[in-house]
Amino acid sequence: MMSEPTVAEATDRIYQSLQKDNADIDQHIATLKAALAKAGQKQAVFDPARLEQNNRAGRKLMQAYFRQRGVAVVFEG
Repeated sequence: MMSEPTVAEATDRIYQSLQKDNADIDQHIATLKAALAKAGQKQAVFDPARLEQNNRAGRKLMQAYFRQRGVAVVFEG
């Protein structure tokens, strides 16, 4: 039986998905949401330097997309 991914693992999968033209992104967001809930965290933290679209518009779009799926996103740095 596979263990549930940690927040860090789920976040890494999101970065990988973003690099692959958002492959399976909704599935990865759901995994991240579950990992955050299990860890008692309210928001996901992303490093803008690792984003494919690291500009204001890209970050706002990502925040909106994730928010629609129940995950609050903040950017560090």
